[in-house]
Amino acid sequence: MAAERPRETVRRLLFSPARVAREGTTPDYRFSLANERTFLAWLRTSLALVGGGFAVDQFLPDLRWGWRVGLALALLACGVLCALRAVVHWLRCERAMRRGEDLPVTRFPVLLGLVIAAVAVVMVVVVLFGFAG
Repeated sequence: MAAERPRETVRRLLFSPARVAREGTTPDYRFSLANERTFLAWLRTSLALVGGGFAVDQFLPDLRWGWRVGLALALLACGVLCALRAVVHWLRCERAMRRGEDLPVTRFPVLLGLVIAAVAVVMVVVVLFGFAG
């Protein structure tokens, strides 16, 4: 039960960010602003991935349906995960700074990079060999 308690707290804090301010002590504002800039950078990445997913779907009509939809959905899914991860990571970092703890580590950037690289390799193959419908 103790392992679930932090997750419940994170869920509650997601919908009430003012609760974060009540935890620990206020960190140097520069660190909070850097955390916010990182959050916004992840959101920009998310929007770019969503835009790329729509672009693949709309601007590659000659591509076989399965390839086009598969590539588009992979990019769209990465965009959704990136946006969700941005919110959770911002919250976890803000809480850690307020508590004087080490910042949380995550494998998400590596996983996202690998998925995007895989999609890019498939797109290179599609461009080189056509796979027209």
